Formats: sequence, structure tokens, C-alpha cells
Amino acid sequence: MTRRRYIYDSVKGELVEVTPGYEAPQRNVHTSDGLLWNDRSYDGLRATDGTDISSRSKHREYMRLNNLTTMDDFKQSFDQSLKRKAEYVTQGKHGAVKREHIERAIHELQQRRRK
Repeated sequence: MTRRRYIYDSVKGELVEVTPGYEAPQRNVHTSDGLLWNDRSYDGLRATDGTDISSRSKHREYMRLNNLTTMDDFKQSFDQSLKRKAEYVTQGKHGAVKREHIERAIHELQQRRRK
């Protein structure tokens, strides 16, 4: 009595008998996410002009040569803009014009016409 050996083939979704001529299906070499430890997220990446930027170093060099930057470089500017906008809306700072100001200006113009 010979022993038989089976493995689970995830592509077919069933058990497959391992025979002398059997070749196992190729597995994905990227078994873990690893986005923090390698440049896999850059694989095949190209700039809009077709330049290869398929690694972090190529991407950084491309950005430097073309005088470009990423959005995260402006985080502080965005935070300041949000603060100014909130002050504009809530406190009327930084050149805010309220409805009362417009009403007063219209009233004054109408008074000048009558004189």
C-alpha cells in the first residue's frame, strides 16, 4: 500500500494529490504588507511626464529636480489658514464684513442721495 500526499490548492480551492510530476502553483512572494519597510508602494510608479519614480530615492530626486513638494510639507500652513478662517467667521477678524456693515453703508449712501 502506497502513501498518498495531498495539499490544498488555494487557486482551485480543493485538495490536490501530489504526484511525481506535480508542480506546486507559484505563490505570491509578498506575504506581508511591508509597506513601511520597502518601496513596494512605488512599484511601477511613473510621473505624469513618464519619468520612472519607482523608488523613494527616485521620487525624492524627481521632486527636487522639478522644484516640487508633497502636500504634507504645508501642514503648518493649512493649520494656520483654518485658524484664520475660524477667526474670520466667529470673531469678524482679518477683514471680515458683517451684514450690519453692508446695511450701514447702504443707509449712508441713501442718505447722501436725499441731500
